[in-house]
Amino acid sequence: MPSDPTTTALRELLVRQLESWLPAARQRSRRATVALAYTRRDVDSAEAALRLVAGQADRLSGLRLTVLVLADAAADLPARLGPIEAGLPADVAVHVVPGDPSRLPVALKAAGAAGAPLFSFLDAGDAAGPDAAVLRAAAGGRPAEVLLRAGRAARVELDAVGFPLVTQVELAAADGPTESVTFGTGSDRSLEAFKEALWTAADVAGVPLGDPGGRLHDVAGDPDLDPLGRELLAELARTGPRTVTELRRHALLATVHRSSDAQRVLTDLLAAGVVTRDPAQGRLGGDVTISPSAGAPA
Repeated sequence: MPSDPTTTALRELLVRQLESWLPAARQRSRRATVALAYTRRDVDSAEAALRLVAGQADRLSGLRLTVLVLADAAADLPARLGPIEAGLPADVAVHVVPGDPSRLPVALKAAGAAGAPLFSFLDAGDAAGPDAAVLRAAAGGRPAEVLLRAGRAARVELDAVGFPLVTQVELAAADGPTESVTFGTGSDRSLEAFKEALWTAADVAGVPLGDPGGRLHDVAGDPDLDPLGRELLAELARTGPRTVTELRRHALLATVHRSSDAQRVLTDLLAAGVVTRDPAQGRLGGDVTISPSAGAPA
């Protein structure tokens, strides 16, 4: 049965995020873990993720990678993953574990995931989301990243277990369910990669993105950046002068937008004289300080 558009978008997002995460994990460590945990829903994304691992095998030489798949939803999942697993290098181990995300702490401990890079995808399946023990386990990697499908409370919960950078968006299909997607990381680079992957995945699936303020953003074509401009001006009014890096990070965390969108908006605001910069000349790099112009609207 065909997937709904939001499920298609999330599957595409998972694959693209793993595509950027795996080489980074290889550079940091000789071992890493990918954990995919499902309450029900789209276990097809586990197959897509494993195909991505197989496709990147030549770039992962020397990395001992463990892939954990926790799922009760599909009895045929081991048979579906088997042919892909057969083509993986010896350093990649795949374990299909019966259960749901609540089993994640035990599965990660058994896999020896602590102290090494960990990427977790948790399909919580309901608004309540995983409990704190599951999220603490997902935060136990060094470093750790998590992609979570659950309710809006997940943002606060990821903050509480120690993810330094947390962003949340809505996948808002016109004729299907709206899904809340939350991403937690400690890396600005991973946060930027997530937003780029998000926009590509939403475009592939034909799904608009919803921001925390309830606005929908069509990802096809050039984005409407006026809301982002207003948000960055409001942030400057709240906090005073900020560096370009800080404003880009705010856009990534508090809106649906990408770092490149924030850069475009800041360039336009400077050209309009609504903000000023220090130093006044040169490249608009991350260390440039942006301030509201005198008399600019708050």
